[in-house]
Amino acid sequence: MRMLGPFDYTLWLAGFLLEAYVVVSSFLRSDFKRYLTLNVYMLCAAAVTCGQFIYIHKFGFYSPSYFYYYYYSDGLLYVLMYFVIIHFYQQVFTEMKVSGYIRVAAVLLLAATAFFSYLVVHQTREHLTSRFVVELEQNLNFVGVILTYLLWASLLKLHETRTRLIQLILALGVYFSATAGVYALHNLFPALQNYGLRWIPPILGTWLPLAWAYTFTKVPETSRLLTEAFVVKAR
Repeated sequence: MRMLGPFDYTLWLAGFLLEAYVVVSSFLRSDFKRYLTLNVYMLCAAAVTCGQFIYIHKFGFYSPSYFYYYYYSDGLLYVLMYFVIIHFYQQVFTEMKVSGYIRVAAVLLLAATAFFSYLVVHQTREHLTSRFVVELEQNLNFVGVILTYLLWASLLKLHETRTRLIQLILALGVYFSATAGVYALHNLFPALQNYGLRWIPPILGTWLPLAWAYTFTKVPETSRLLTEAFVVKAR
C-alpha cells in the first residue's frame, strides 16, 4: 500500500480549501448563479478530492478500488468541466442571442465524443466500462483544448473587455494545455512516470482553483480591459 507523504497531504488540503473558497467567495459576492456551472464543478471537485483521500487510506494507491474511483470521478469532472466551457461560450456570445444553438451543439459534441470513445474500445470486452471511461476522459481533454483555443480566438475577434471572464478562460486554457501535454508525454515516454510526471496532474488540479480564486478575489465583475480601440478613440 502506498503511504501518503507531506506533499500528498499538502496538495489535497490546498486543493480542497481552494475549491471550497471559490464557491464560498462566489456566493458571498452574489456571483453563484452567474457562474453556476463553475461553482457546481468546484463543489464536485472538492467532494472528489475528499473521496480520493479516503479511498487511498482505505484501499491503497495501487488498488483496483482506487483505480475505478479515480477514473470514474475524474471522468465525471471532465464532463462537468465541458459544461463550464460551454457556459463561458454562452457568456462570450450573450449579445448575439445564440445560447440555444450553443446548447444544442454542446450536447451533440458531447454525444459524438462519447460515441467515438466507445468505438475505440468496443473491441475489448474485458473491462470495457473502465477502458471507456479512460478513453472518454482523454478525448474530453482533447475536445476541451480545442474548444478553449476557439474561445480564446473568439475573445480576440469580438474584442471582449470583461477582465474577470477573460482571466477565468485563460486559466482554463493553461490547465487544458498543460494536461494535454502530460497525456502526450505519458503516452510517448511512460517511464517519465517514475521521474515526477505523476505529480503534474494533481499540481494542475490545485493550480486551477488557485487561479480562479485569485480572479474572483482580485478582479471585480465590473472590471474592463482598455482595448486598443478605446485607446484610439480616447486620442
